[in-house]
Amino acid sequence: MLDIRFLREQPDIAKSRLATRADGHSETIDAILAIDVRRRAAETRLQTLQGERNRLSKEIGKLRSQKQDTAALEEEVKSHAATMQELTLETDALTKEQTDLLLILPNLPQAEVPVGREAADNPLVREFGEKPVIENARDHVAIAESLGLIDPDRGAKISGSGFAVYTGAGARLERAILNFLLDLHTREHGYTEVSPPFLVKRECMVGTGQLPKFEEDMYGVDGGGLFLVPTAEVPVTNLHREEIVSSSQFPIKYAAYTPCFRREAGSAGRETRGLIRMHQFDKVELVKICAPEDSRAELESLTQNAERVLHILGLHYRVIELCTGDMGFGAAKTYDIEVWAAGQNAYLEVSSCTNFEDFQSRRMNLRYKAEDGKNRFCHTLNGSGTALARLYVAILESGQQPDGSVNLPPALHSYFGAEKISK
Repeated sequence: MLDIRFLREQPDIAKSRLATRADGHSETIDAILAIDVRRRAAETRLQTLQGERNRLSKEIGKLRSQKQDTAALEEEVKSHAATMQELTLETDALTKEQTDLLLILPNLPQAEVPVGREAADNPLVREFGEKPVIENARDHVAIAESLGLIDPDRGAKISGSGFAVYTGAGARLERAILNFLLDLHTREHGYTEVSPPFLVKRECMVGTGQLPKFEEDMYGVDGGGLFLVPTAEVPVTNLHREEIVSSSQFPIKYAAYTPCFRREAGSAGRETRGLIRMHQFDKVELVKICAPEDSRAELESLTQNAERVLHILGLHYRVIELCTGDMGFGAAKTYDIEVWAAGQNAYLEVSSCTNFEDFQSRRMNLRYKAEDGKNRFCHTLNGSGTALARLYVAILESGQQPDGSVNLPPALHSYFGAEKISK
Protein backbone atom coordinates (compact mmCIF):
# COMPACT_ATOMS: atom_id res chain seq x y z
CA MET A 1 0.00 0.00 0.00
CA LEU A 2 1.31 3.43 -0.89
CA ASP A 3 1.94 6.14 1.70
CA ILE A 4 -1.04 8.52 1.73
CA ARG A 5 1.27 11.37 2.72
CA PHE A 6 3.34 10.80 -0.42
CA LEU A 7 0.21 10.82 -2.58
CA ARG A 8 -0.99 13.96 -0.82
CA GLU A 9 2.30 15.84 -1.13
CA GLN A 10 3.54 14.59 -4.53
CA PRO A 11 0.52 13.43 -6.55
CA ASP A 12 2.06 14.32 -9.91
CA ILE A 13 5.13 12.16 -9.27
CA ALA A 14 2.93 9.25 -8.17
CA LYS A 15 0.79 9.60 -11.28
CA SER A 16 3.75 9.81 -13.65
CA ARG A 17 5.40 6.71 -12.19
CA LEU A 18 2.16 4.71 -12.16
CA ALA A 19 1.50 5.80 -15.74
CA THR A 20 4.50 3.69 -16.80
CA ARG A 21 2.73 0.56 -15.52
CA ALA A 22 0.13 -1.33 -17.51
CA ASP A 23 -2.69 -0.28 -15.18
CA GLY A 24 -2.10 3.48 -14.71
CA HIS A 25 -4.57 4.50 -11.94
CA SER A 26 -4.41 8.31 -12.27
CA GLU A 27 -8.17 8.52 -11.62
CA THR A 28 -7.80 6.30 -8.55
CA ILE A 29 -5.27 8.71 -7.06
CA ASP A 30 -7.66 11.63 -7.68
CA ALA A 31 -10.47 9.73 -5.94
CA ILE A 32 -8.23 8.86 -2.98
CA LEU A 33 -7.17 12.49 -2.55
CA ALA A 34 -10.76 13.76 -2.82
CA ILE A 35 -11.81 11.37 -0.05
CA ASP A 36 -8.74 12.38 1.93
CA VAL A 37 -9.83 16.03 1.96
CA ARG A 38 -13.29 15.10 3.24
CA ARG A 39 -11.93 12.65 5.81
CA ARG A 40 -9.42 15.10 7.24
CA ALA A 41 -12.04 17.86 7.41
CA ALA A 42 -14.39 15.54 9.30
CA GLU A 43 -11.60 14.49 11.66
CA THR A 44 -10.67 18.13 12.32
CA ARG A 45 -14.29 18.99 13.07
CA LEU A 46 -14.52 15.96 15.38
CA GLN A 47 -11.38 16.97 17.26
CA THR A 48 -12.71 20.52 17.64
CA LEU A 49 -15.98 19.26 19.09
CA GLN A 50 -14.14 16.91 21.43
CA GLY A 51 -12.14 19.84 22.74
CA GLU A 52 -15.29 21.93 23.13
CA ARG A 53 -17.08 19.10 24.94
CA ASN A 54 -14.16 18.73 27.34
CA ARG A 55 -14.23 22.48 28.02
CA LEU A 56 -17.97 22.42 28.66
CA SER A 57 -17.67 19.39 30.94
CA LYS A 58 -15.14 21.24 33.09
CA GLU A 59 -17.36 24.29 33.16
CA ILE A 60 -20.36 22.18 34.23
CA GLY A 61 -18.33 20.69 37.05
CA LYS A 62 -17.26 24.11 38.21
CA LEU A 63 -20.83 25.48 38.15
CA ARG A 64 -22.19 22.43 40.00
CA SER A 65 -19.64 22.95 42.75
CA GLN A 66 -21.05 26.47 43.07
CA LYS A 67 -24.65 25.17 43.15
CA GLN A 68 -25.45 26.94 39.85
CA ASP A 69 -27.78 25.86 37.05
CA THR A 70 -26.06 23.79 34.31
CA ALA A 71 -29.07 22.71 32.23
CA ALA A 72 -28.19 24.87 29.20
CA LEU A 73 -24.60 23.68 29.11
CA GLU A 74 -25.69 20.06 29.48
CA GLU A 75 -27.98 20.42 26.47
CA GLU A 76 -25.09 21.84 24.50
CA VAL A 77 -22.93 18.85 25.49
CA LYS A 78 -25.68 16.46 24.33
CA SER A 79 -25.89 18.31 21.04
CA HIS A 80 -22.13 18.00 20.58
CA ALA A 81 -22.30 14.29 21.43
CA ALA A 82 -24.90 13.65 18.73
CA THR A 83 -22.86 15.56 16.14
CA MET A 84 -19.68 13.74 17.19
CA GLN A 85 -21.39 10.39 16.73
CA GLU A 86 -22.38 11.37 13.20
CA LEU A 87 -18.84 12.59 12.46
CA THR A 88 -17.35 9.38 13.84
CA LEU A 89 -19.54 7.31 11.52
CA GLU A 90 -18.62 9.60 8.63
CA THR A 91 -14.86 9.40 9.27
CA ASP A 92 -15.04 5.61 9.66
CA ALA A 93 -16.88 5.29 6.34
CA LEU A 94 -14.46 7.64 4.56
CA THR A 95 -11.45 5.83 6.04
CA LYS A 96 -12.75 2.50 4.77
CA GLU A 97 -13.52 3.95 1.35
CA GLN A 98 -10.03 5.46 1.13
CA THR A 99 -8.36 2.25 2.35
CA ASP A 100 -10.29 0.15 -0.17
CA LEU A 101 -8.97 2.35 -2.97
CA LEU A 102 -5.42 2.32 -1.61
CA LEU A 103 -5.54 -1.49 -1.57
CA ILE A 104 -6.17 -1.65 -5.33
CA LEU A 105 -3.42 0.84 -6.15
CA PRO A 106 -0.24 -0.91 -7.39
CA ASN A 107 3.23 -0.13 -6.17
CA LEU A 108 5.42 2.58 -7.68
CA PRO A 109 8.27 1.28 -9.86
CA GLN A 110 11.72 2.33 -8.73
CA ALA A 111 13.12 5.17 -10.80
CA GLU A 112 15.74 2.96 -12.49
CA VAL A 113 13.28 0.30 -13.66
CA PRO A 114 13.16 0.25 -17.48
CA VAL A 115 9.97 1.69 -18.91
CA GLY A 116 7.99 -0.66 -21.12
CA ARG A 117 4.55 -2.12 -21.74
CA GLU A 118 5.03 -5.87 -22.12
CA ALA A 119 7.43 -8.80 -21.77
CA ALA A 120 9.08 -8.00 -25.11
CA ASP A 121 10.38 -4.80 -23.50
CA ASN A 122 12.24 -6.60 -20.69
CA PRO A 123 16.02 -6.15 -21.02
CA LEU A 124 18.45 -9.05 -20.64
CA VAL A 125 20.70 -8.67 -17.59
CA ARG A 126 22.97 -11.74 -17.92
CA GLU A 127 23.17 -15.35 -19.08
CA PHE A 128 24.86 -18.46 -17.73
CA GLY A 129 26.12 -21.43 -19.72
CA GLU A 130 25.20 -22.60 -23.19
CA LYS A 131 22.06 -24.20 -24.54
CA PRO A 132 22.55 -27.96 -24.69
CA VAL A 133 22.64 -29.37 -28.20
CA ILE A 134 20.16 -32.27 -28.30
CA GLU A 135 19.06 -33.83 -31.56
CA ASN A 136 15.35 -34.61 -31.80
CA ALA A 137 14.78 -33.37 -28.26
CA ARG A 138 11.64 -34.73 -26.61
CA ASP A 139 9.57 -32.72 -24.19
CA HIS A 140 9.22 -33.68 -20.53
CA VAL A 141 5.77 -35.18 -21.07
CA ALA A 142 7.11 -37.80 -23.50
CA ILE A 143 10.14 -38.43 -21.29
CA ALA A 144 8.09 -38.76 -18.10
CA GLU A 145 5.53 -41.05 -19.72
CA SER A 146 8.19 -43.37 -21.12
CA LEU A 147 9.94 -43.60 -17.73
CA GLY A 148 6.76 -43.71 -15.65
CA LEU A 149 7.56 -40.50 -13.75
CA ILE A 150 4.22 -38.70 -13.80
CA ASP A 151 0.63 -39.76 -14.37
CA PRO A 152 -1.36 -36.75 -15.61
CA ASP A 153 -4.41 -38.87 -16.47
CA ARG A 154 -4.85 -40.09 -12.90
CA GLY A 155 -4.14 -36.59 -11.64
CA ALA A 156 -7.01 -35.35 -13.80
CA LYS A 157 -9.22 -38.23 -12.66
CA ILE A 158 -8.64 -37.33 -9.02
CA SER A 159 -8.66 -33.52 -9.17
CA GLY A 160 -9.31 -32.33 -12.73
CA SER A 161 -7.03 -30.66 -15.27
CA GLY A 162 -4.00 -28.81 -13.98
CA PHE A 163 -2.99 -31.50 -11.48
CA ALA A 164 -0.47 -34.34 -11.76
CA VAL A 165 0.55 -37.44 -9.86
CA TYR A 166 4.30 -38.10 -9.53
CA THR A 167 5.02 -41.84 -9.43
CA GLY A 168 7.98 -44.07 -8.60
CA ALA A 169 11.28 -42.48 -9.58
CA GLY A 170 9.36 -39.34 -10.52
CA ALA A 171 8.12 -38.89 -6.96
CA ARG A 172 11.60 -39.61 -5.62
CA LEU A 173 13.10 -37.00 -7.97
CA GLU A 174 10.60 -34.42 -6.79
CA ARG A 175 11.55 -35.09 -3.16
CA ALA A 176 15.26 -35.04 -4.03
CA ILE A 177 15.01 -31.62 -5.67
CA LEU A 178 13.07 -30.16 -2.73
CA ASN A 179 15.63 -31.42 -0.21
CA PHE A 180 18.49 -30.11 -2.36
CA LEU A 181 16.89 -26.66 -2.57
CA LEU A 182 16.21 -26.39 1.17
CA ASP A 183 19.68 -27.62 2.11
CA LEU A 184 21.35 -25.20 -0.30
CA HIS A 185 19.52 -22.12 0.95
CA THR A 186 19.76 -22.93 4.64
CA ARG A 187 23.32 -24.30 4.75
CA GLU A 188 25.05 -22.19 2.10
CA HIS A 189 22.96 -19.01 1.98
CA GLY A 190 22.03 -18.69 5.66
CA TYR A 191 18.23 -18.73 5.45
CA THR A 192 16.21 -20.05 8.39
CA GLU A 193 13.94 -22.89 7.33
CA VAL A 194 10.28 -22.62 8.31
CA SER A 195 7.38 -24.95 7.62
CA PRO A 196 4.23 -22.80 7.61
CA PRO A 197 0.53 -23.74 7.38
CA PHE A 198 -0.86 -24.17 3.88
CA LEU A 199 -4.04 -22.25 4.78
CA VAL A 200 -3.92 -18.54 5.63
CA LYS A 201 -6.40 -15.93 6.82
CA ARG A 202 -7.85 -13.34 4.48
CA GLU A 203 -5.87 -10.53 6.14
CA CYS A 204 -2.63 -12.34 5.33
CA MET A 205 -3.57 -12.43 1.63
CA VAL A 206 -4.35 -8.71 1.81
CA GLY A 207 -1.02 -8.13 3.53
CA THR A 208 1.08 -9.52 0.70
CA GLY A 209 -1.14 -8.08 -2.03
CA GLN A 210 -3.01 -11.09 -3.44
CA LEU A 211 -6.28 -9.62 -2.20
CA PRO A 212 -8.45 -7.92 -3.12
CA LYS A 213 -7.17 -7.66 -6.71
CA PHE A 214 -6.54 -11.35 -7.48
CA GLU A 215 -9.23 -13.09 -5.45
CA GLU A 216 -10.68 -14.88 -8.50
CA ASP A 217 -7.32 -16.60 -9.04
CA MET A 218 -7.18 -17.92 -5.46
CA TYR A 219 -8.69 -20.98 -3.79
CA GLY A 220 -10.85 -19.70 -0.95
CA VAL A 221 -12.46 -21.89 1.70
CA ASP A 222 -14.60 -21.28 4.78
CA GLY A 223 -16.59 -18.61 2.96
CA GLY A 224 -13.48 -16.71 1.93
CA GLY A 225 -12.12 -16.49 5.47
CA LEU A 226 -9.26 -18.84 4.65
CA PHE A 227 -7.25 -19.42 1.46
CA LEU A 228 -4.96 -22.15 0.20
CA VAL A 229 -1.55 -20.53 -0.16
CA PRO A 230 -0.74 -19.39 -3.72
CA THR A 231 2.93 -19.20 -2.62
CA ALA A 232 4.89 -19.53 0.62
CA GLU A 233 5.46 -15.77 0.37
CA VAL A 234 2.07 -15.28 2.02
CA PRO A 235 2.43 -17.20 5.29
CA VAL A 236 6.17 -16.52 5.65
CA THR A 237 6.10 -12.74 5.13
CA ASN A 238 3.10 -12.54 7.43
CA LEU A 239 5.01 -14.27 10.25
CA HIS A 240 5.83 -10.78 11.54
CA ARG A 241 2.62 -8.94 10.69
CA GLU A 242 1.49 -6.44 13.34
CA GLU A 243 4.96 -6.59 14.91
CA ILE A 244 7.77 -4.15 15.63
CA VAL A 245 10.97 -6.10 14.99
CA SER A 246 14.45 -5.13 16.08
CA SER A 247 16.83 -3.83 13.41
CA SER A 248 19.49 -6.06 15.03
CA GLN A 249 17.67 -9.00 13.43
CA PHE A 250 18.16 -7.65 9.89
CA PRO A 251 18.20 -9.06 7.39
CA ILE A 252 15.58 -11.59 8.45
CA LYS A 253 15.89 -14.47 5.96
CA TYR A 254 13.47 -17.38 5.64
CA ALA A 255 13.29 -20.36 3.29
CA ALA A 256 10.11 -22.42 3.11
CA TYR A 257 8.66 -25.23 1.07
CA THR A 258 4.92 -25.26 0.35
CA PRO A 259 2.66 -26.54 -2.35
CA CYS A 260 1.13 -23.60 -4.21
CA PHE A 261 -2.49 -23.40 -5.33
CA ARG A 262 -3.73 -21.10 -8.11
CA ARG A 263 -6.86 -21.23 -10.23
CA GLU A 264 -5.35 -19.58 -13.30
CA ALA A 265 -3.64 -22.00 -15.62
CA GLY A 266 -3.02 -20.01 -18.80
CA SER A 267 -4.53 -20.50 -22.20
CA ALA A 268 -4.84 -23.83 -23.94
CA GLY A 269 -1.90 -25.09 -25.95
CA ARG A 270 1.62 -26.47 -25.65
CA GLU A 271 2.46 -24.30 -22.63
CA THR A 272 -0.23 -25.99 -20.54
CA ARG A 273 0.91 -29.57 -21.26
CA GLY A 274 2.48 -31.53 -18.45
CA LEU A 275 4.02 -29.61 -15.55
CA ILE A 276 4.53 -26.12 -16.96
CA ARG A 277 1.26 -24.55 -15.79
CA MET A 278 -0.47 -26.24 -12.90
CA HIS A 279 -3.21 -25.47 -10.39
CA GLN A 280 -0.99 -27.09 -7.76
CA PHE A 281 2.81 -27.07 -7.82
CA ASP A 282 5.67 -27.19 -5.32
CA LYS A 283 8.03 -24.33 -4.62
CA VAL A 284 10.79 -23.32 -2.23
CA GLU A 285 10.36 -19.63 -1.44
CA LEU A 286 12.94 -17.16 -0.13
CA VAL A 287 11.74 -14.20 1.96
CA LYS A 288 13.75 -11.27 3.29
CA ILE A 289 12.81 -8.47 5.70
CA CYS A 290 15.26 -5.60 6.03
CA ALA A 291 15.82 -1.88 6.55
CA PRO A 292 14.86 0.42 3.64
CA GLU A 293 18.44 1.50 2.94
CA ASP A 294 19.50 -2.13 2.41
CA SER A 295 16.73 -3.49 0.19
CA ARG A 296 18.37 -2.75 -3.15
CA ALA A 297 21.48 -4.71 -2.20
CA GLU A 298 19.34 -7.47 -0.67
CA LEU A 299 17.50 -7.90 -3.98
CA GLU A 300 20.78 -8.46 -5.78
CA SER A 301 21.90 -11.09 -3.26
CA LEU A 302 18.46 -12.75 -3.26
CA THR A 303 18.63 -13.08 -7.04
CA GLN A 304 22.14 -14.53 -6.83
CA ASN A 305 20.91 -17.07 -4.25
CA ALA A 306 18.21 -18.26 -6.67
CA GLU A 307 20.67 -18.30 -9.58
CA ARG A 308 23.02 -20.47 -7.55
CA VAL A 309 20.52 -23.32 -7.87
CA LEU A 310 20.89 -23.36 -11.66
CA HIS A 311 24.67 -22.85 -11.48
CA ILE A 312 25.07 -25.97 -9.35
CA LEU A 313 22.71 -28.01 -11.52
CA GLY A 314 24.59 -26.90 -14.65
CA LEU A 315 21.49 -25.59 -16.40
CA HIS A 316 21.59 -22.79 -18.95
CA TYR A 317 19.55 -19.77 -17.87
CA ARG A 318 19.15 -16.04 -18.28
CA VAL A 319 18.17 -13.17 -15.98
CA ILE A 320 15.90 -10.43 -17.24
CA GLU A 321 14.72 -7.28 -15.53
CA LEU A 322 10.99 -6.70 -15.77
CA CYS A 323 9.94 -3.41 -17.31
CA THR A 324 7.36 -1.21 -15.61
CA GLY A 325 4.47 -2.60 -17.63
CA ASP A 326 5.31 -6.24 -16.95
CA MET A 327 5.95 -6.07 -13.20
CA GLY A 328 3.67 -7.64 -10.63
CA PHE A 329 1.09 -5.64 -8.70
CA GLY A 330 3.17 -5.07 -5.55
CA ALA A 331 6.62 -4.90 -7.13
CA ALA A 332 8.99 -1.95 -7.03
CA LYS A 333 11.66 -3.89 -8.95
CA THR A 334 11.81 -7.49 -10.23
CA TYR A 335 14.30 -9.84 -11.83
CA ASP A 336 13.01 -12.99 -13.53
CA ILE A 337 15.26 -16.04 -13.84
CA GLU A 338 14.43 -18.20 -16.86
CA VAL A 339 15.88 -21.68 -17.37
CA TRP A 340 16.31 -23.23 -20.81
CA ALA A 341 14.11 -26.26 -21.53
CA ALA A 342 15.44 -28.13 -24.54
CA GLY A 343 12.23 -30.04 -25.25
CA GLN A 344 10.23 -26.84 -25.26
CA ASN A 345 12.89 -24.96 -27.21
CA ALA A 346 12.08 -22.10 -24.88
CA TYR A 347 12.96 -20.41 -21.60
CA LEU A 348 10.77 -21.10 -18.56
CA GLU A 349 10.50 -18.75 -15.62
CA VAL A 350 11.63 -20.55 -12.45
CA SER A 351 12.06 -17.57 -10.15
CA SER A 352 10.78 -14.04 -9.85
CA CYS A 353 12.85 -12.03 -7.34
CA THR A 354 11.15 -8.87 -6.15
CA ASN A 355 11.74 -5.88 -3.91
CA PHE A 356 8.39 -4.64 -2.61
CA GLU A 357 9.94 -1.83 -0.54
CA ASP A 358 7.35 -0.91 2.16
CA PHE A 359 4.31 -1.79 0.02
CA GLN A 360 3.57 -5.04 1.85
CA SER A 361 4.71 -3.92 5.30
CA ARG A 362 2.22 -1.03 5.28
CA ARG A 363 -0.57 -3.46 4.47
CA MET A 364 0.42 -5.79 7.33
CA ASN A 365 1.71 -3.10 9.73
CA LEU A 366 5.18 -4.62 9.90
CA ARG A 367 7.64 -2.14 11.42
CA TYR A 368 11.06 -1.95 13.01
CA LYS A 369 12.64 0.27 15.66
CA ALA A 370 15.07 2.58 13.85
CA GLU A 371 18.23 4.02 15.38
CA ASP A 372 16.46 7.33 16.01
CA GLY A 373 13.93 5.46 18.16
CA LYS A 374 11.08 5.86 15.67
CA ASN A 375 9.01 2.97 14.35
CA ARG A 376 9.39 2.71 10.59
CA PHE A 377 8.04 0.32 7.97
CA CYS A 378 10.35 -2.52 6.92
CA HIS A 379 11.14 -3.41 3.34
CA THR A 380 10.18 -6.92 2.21
CA LEU A 381 11.53 -9.06 -0.62
CA ASN A 382 10.90 -12.54 -1.94
CA GLY A 383 11.80 -14.88 -4.74
CA SER A 384 11.38 -18.49 -5.71
CA GLY A 385 14.38 -20.53 -4.85
CA THR A 386 13.06 -22.10 -7.10
CA ALA A 387 9.70 -23.30 -8.47
CA LEU A 388 10.02 -27.05 -8.61
CA ALA A 389 7.80 -28.07 -11.54
CA ARG A 390 9.59 -26.04 -14.19
CA LEU A 391 12.99 -26.91 -12.73
CA TYR A 392 11.90 -30.54 -12.96
CA VAL A 393 11.02 -29.97 -16.63
CA ALA A 394 14.42 -28.43 -17.38
CA ILE A 395 16.29 -31.27 -15.62
CA LEU A 396 14.44 -33.93 -17.63
CA GLU A 397 14.69 -32.16 -20.96
CA SER A 398 18.34 -31.09 -20.60
CA GLY A 399 19.47 -34.47 -19.27
CA GLN A 400 17.70 -36.68 -21.82
CA GLN A 401 19.81 -39.31 -23.59
CA PRO A 402 19.39 -41.05 -26.96
CA ASP A 403 18.51 -44.35 -25.22
CA GLY A 404 15.56 -42.71 -23.44
CA SER A 405 17.25 -42.38 -20.04
CA VAL A 406 17.90 -39.11 -18.19
CA ASN A 407 21.25 -38.17 -16.70
CA LEU A 408 20.80 -36.23 -13.46
CA PRO A 409 23.02 -33.32 -12.35
CA PRO A 410 25.78 -34.57 -9.97
CA ALA A 411 24.42 -32.39 -7.13
CA LEU A 412 21.25 -34.54 -7.08
CA HIS A 413 22.92 -37.96 -7.10
CA SER A 414 23.11 -38.35 -3.33
CA TYR A 415 19.58 -36.99 -2.86
CA PHE A 416 18.05 -39.22 -5.54
CA GLY A 417 20.22 -42.27 -4.87
CA ALA A 418 21.34 -42.75 -8.47
CA GLU A 419 23.09 -40.92 -11.29
CA LYS A 420 20.40 -41.42 -13.90
CA ILE A 421 16.80 -42.48 -14.46
CA SER A 422 16.20 -45.30 -16.88
CA LYS A 423 13.59 -47.92 -17.60
